[in-house]
Amino acid sequence: MLNANEILQKVNECLDIISRGREPETLYEPIRYVLSIGGKRIRPVLMMLTYELFRDDPEQIMMPACAIETYHNYTLLHDDLMDNADLRRGHQTVHKKWDANTAILSGDSMLVLAYQRMAQCAPDKLKPVLDLFSQTALEIGEGQQYDMDFEHRNDVTEAEYIEMIRLKTSVLLACSMKIGAILADAPAGDAENLYKFGEQVGLAFQLQDDYLDVYGDPSVFGKAIGGDIVSNKKTYMLINAMNRADEKQRARLSGWIDAREFDAGEKIAAVRALYDEIGIDRLAQEKINYYFEQSRKYIDAVNVAEERKAELMSYVSRMMKRNY
Repeated sequence: MLNANEILQKVNECLDIISRGREPETLYEPIRYVLSIGGKRIRPVLMMLTYELFRDDPEQIMMPACAIETYHNYTLLHDDLMDNADLRRGHQTVHKKWDANTAILSGDSMLVLAYQRMAQCAPDKLKPVLDLFSQTALEIGEGQQYDMDFEHRNDVTEAEYIEMIRLKTSVLLACSMKIGAILADAPAGDAENLYKFGEQVGLAFQLQDDYLDVYGDPSVFGKAIGGDIVSNKKTYMLINAMNRADEKQRARLSGWIDAREFDAGEKIAAVRALYDEIGIDRLAQEKINYYFEQSRKYIDAVNVAEERKAELMSYVSRMMKRNY
């Protein structure tokens, strides 16, 4: 068995050679660049740690694990293009470093590479693995479209937002874990409970990301604070602030949302102060805790000795900065 750090190292080694030897260089250099600029590799680590709940040879599923990370980075590459983002993990995005056409074509090729690598699983597992992977890929596209649609709506509900982040973020974590279980010959009930565990953790993880964008320490969070506020992104926090504000608070919040010209620092401070007044910080923490606690029910139901769950639980606890 491997621990999470050992898995991370082996995943990075595999990703380093994922498109080696293919031409033209102008197509594959951006792919290698995207895969080389870091990232926590949460999804492949979760897949392999889940596999280890049932078996002791996680390197047998290295290619499917690298497939899930390649797919994840493909979605980020295209997200950056759609958002016209300048930076990803402190580095230039592909469409800025090269151009939009390169980003589209290299991203499309990453998707094909992901499917090629996922197909290198055990032949008897090929259909259930590809069925789940394909269903997840469709759901992520649906979540991205909802996110784009929400930019043009002022009536997004909390339930709609939760469903959007479930599709856009949670299902890939859940898919990673269930594929790990399928490849390890886990019982169907355990595989489904692990999917649900990943889904609930994913919801908590995204809501925590929303929270940290407002209240996090930039040196720890890894990026500037307040980006969601500046862009009026429909997050759990903004949606609930609008729904729970009194008339005066809603007018102040709407003023900042509708403002065409503003100082970013002033807007962030003002909206954060409104969140504090309305109690959104506490509400968000309660919702994060809710999904985190929900996840416990599903991992507890997995019929595996607690000692075999220890590394997975330790990893998820670090990822969420919480204790199980």
